[in-house]
Amino acid sequence: MTRPPFAPLLTLGVIGLLLGSTPALALEGDASAPIEVEADRLDLDDRAGTAVYTGDVDIRQGSMQLTGARVEIQRNDQGQLTRATATGERAYIEQQPAPDEPLVRGWGRTIIYHVAERRIELIDRAELHQGSDTFDGGYLEYFLDRRVVQARSDAEGVDDRQRVRMTLEPEQQDGQ
Repeated sequence: MTRPPFAPLLTLGVIGLLLGSTPALALEGDASAPIEVEADRLDLDDRAGTAVYTGDVDIRQGSMQLTGARVEIQRNDQGQLTRATATGERAYIEQQPAPDEPLVRGWGRTIIYHVAERRIELIDRAELHQGSDTFDGGYLEYFLDRRVVQARSDAEGVDDRQRVRMTLEPEQQDGQ
């Protein structure tokens, strides 16, 4: 039996990449929203399971956006999306987890989204905004399902240490 072509798997994989499988973690309409990809170039290698977009890449679906100078999408032998890596001076990712929650926005010179783990790594000049709370450092790790942030001042392969900084806004009390 031959494998189906990569392009349909990529489309299905991007849906999985951008939204995951848990509707509570994304706006309900995101799963049915069209996927829009803009780039200057696409290099597709079906045998290697990779798609590499270059040149001001912008991938959107519903409330999700992933941008970078280069975005590489990898899949396993079963055609399942395993990882998306965005790189650039300021690669960017955002998603609105629920209608009543603010956008989660992240930046870094490298952003790696590990699909199965639903984990995002923001590397080198990393920055994450959750509502009015902000986190900065050399390396930030964000676990989507648990909404957990881990931060370090250094990242592997990055020469300068970037101290961890956090700004946590107090919750507003009723009546204030």
